[in-house]
Amino acid sequence: MIRIQQVKCRPGHSQEELLHKIAALLRVKPEQILDYEIRKQSVDARKKPDLYYNYVVDVKTDQDEKLVKRLHHPKIGLVREQPYSFPAVSGSGREAAEEDRPVIIGTGPAGLFCGYLLAKHGYRPILLERGADVDARVRDVEHFWETGELNPESNVQFGEGGAGTFSDGKLNTLVKDKDGRNREALRIFVEHGAPERILYENKPHIGTDILVRVVKNMRRSVEEAGGEVRFGCRVTGLKQEHGRLSGVEINGTRILCCRRAVLAIGHSARDTFAMLLEAGLDMEAKAFAAGYRVEHSQRMINRAQYAVEEPSGLPPASYKLTAQTSGGRGVYSFCMCPGGYVVNASSEAGRLAVNGMSYSDRSGRHANSAVIVSVTPEDYKALLMSEGYGECQEALSGIAFQRILEERAYQAGQGRIPVQYLKDFQRKTCGPTACGIKELEGAKAGTVSREETPEENPGEQVLPESDRDRSGMETPCMKGAYRYADVRSILPEELNLAFLEAMEQFGRTIPGFDAPDVLISGVESRTSSPVRILRNERLESSLCGLYPCGEGAGYAGGILSAAMDGMRMAERIAQECSFAITHDKK
Repeated sequence: MIRIQQVKCRPGHSQEELLHKIAALLRVKPEQILDYEIRKQSVDARKKPDLYYNYVVDVKTDQDEKLVKRLHHPKIGLVREQPYSFPAVSGSGREAAEEDRPVIIGTGPAGLFCGYLLAKHGYRPILLERGADVDARVRDVEHFWETGELNPESNVQFGEGGAGTFSDGKLNTLVKDKDGRNREALRIFVEHGAPERILYENKPHIGTDILVRVVKNMRRSVEEAGGEVRFGCRVTGLKQEHGRLSGVEINGTRILCCRRAVLAIGHSARDTFAMLLEAGLDMEAKAFAAGYRVEHSQRMINRAQYAVEEPSGLPPASYKLTAQTSGGRGVYSFCMCPGGYVVNASSEAGRLAVNGMSYSDRSGRHANSAVIVSVTPEDYKALLMSEGYGECQEALSGIAFQRILEERAYQAGQGRIPVQYLKDFQRKTCGPTACGIKELEGAKAGTVSREETPEENPGEQVLPESDRDRSGMETPCMKGAYRYADVRSILPEELNLAFLEAMEQFGRTIPGFDAPDVLISGVESRTSSPVRILRNERLESSLCGLYPCGEGAGYAGGILSAAMDGMRMAERIAQECSFAITHDKK
């Protein structure tokens, strides 16, 4: 195959135009091209508003080597890619005893991809999910957003598909991929209902509406291949014999015997983390990041990135921003959702966390992202001491830190998502009402942005015309009730100052990013796991036969990287199971 590194086409181009561009670059007739495949598509906005799509394309002709040699072009060369291959192992799970069937705890992307590969290769995995199947889960989540009634076992964090199901469904990763897991994971997504464009988009995404269908189809594939998926099964204990796993306790009532289990529990399984620590697993607190969701007009982001507010033939614009503050804090945008919504992503009563979500068409009028500040175990200790916490197990100190922030957010919003205008967050003053009430002298830090009416409207409060400054904001785009509140009261002030310093820096990169009417909501506390479950070179925890995996265990940072870690774990489990089967036969 010939790989061409740069093929430029205008937005809205046809497939025929792309074919003719390829032929012109190779200096052949279009009919001489036997086949071609887009490997990467990105937007070239360096000379905006003169915009292009830029492609990397693999092309097949009947004279590949001759063409490359003749052209002698730095952007055109031969490529021979090695496709992903599940490792060849002796034996098969079909021959294994019941207790040798691998158990997978959690059906987020790590657990689901691990289970899928094991099922496809005959190992008959058993997948345990504490939450509901994805259809029931969608109903539970929508009920929560409409009424505020939380189901602690079926929500944005828990249930089939994991926390990523109610997100933008971004599938980009920085993980190095010499073994081809990245592309294979994308191929599996497409095979189960995702759009084919994710195979080549520079920043691929699926969207919540399509992810629901993909997750359900993958579960059916697991079952058709001999695996099982059991819902409403929370792992509450571990059974050990001679330092090795011999079973898992489910819902505190029964034991499922097993010799190998994959821990793919996600970053919010706080009760499970406590159980694992009590069971003696080696764990440690790890750094993560916390902050706020910020909302901007999508038109403003389009204008900044494309120089037009409504680009034809292009997706809604996105951004990725990073800053280093004068105090040495790293601050960056995270989980940016073009045309998306801020969602109430809580999983515990009396605590509130937010996340971002988009549907596949990204047609919402606002863009949002988390702007988050790096935090360390030293930050956890400082906050816990200031709050008068007693003894806290060090490995779980990050969870205690998250809970304090989420309790503050819940109290600030009185159970609703707390929202504040950036200008009020900055000034430490009360915000204006619809009638323009003056600022209060000596007001407490982060006092409340409000409408004139004392009644909090969960979804339809409108900014007065005079306050729609540079970014053109109106009402928040949110899933779940919200309330204008004192958002600045949530994070420790040192983190608030880092957030504000970064917002000012970001405003110099994207004009209007720090406009006075930008909406701030909180708290974004579930960016990644605050815990790492240690694993050795065999990918096992300190308990033999138990394999920590994915984002919750501290080894991934998004849907695709978690899926890839799950695939890696499936390869390891297959080798271990096959060894046991062969050994038993001998």
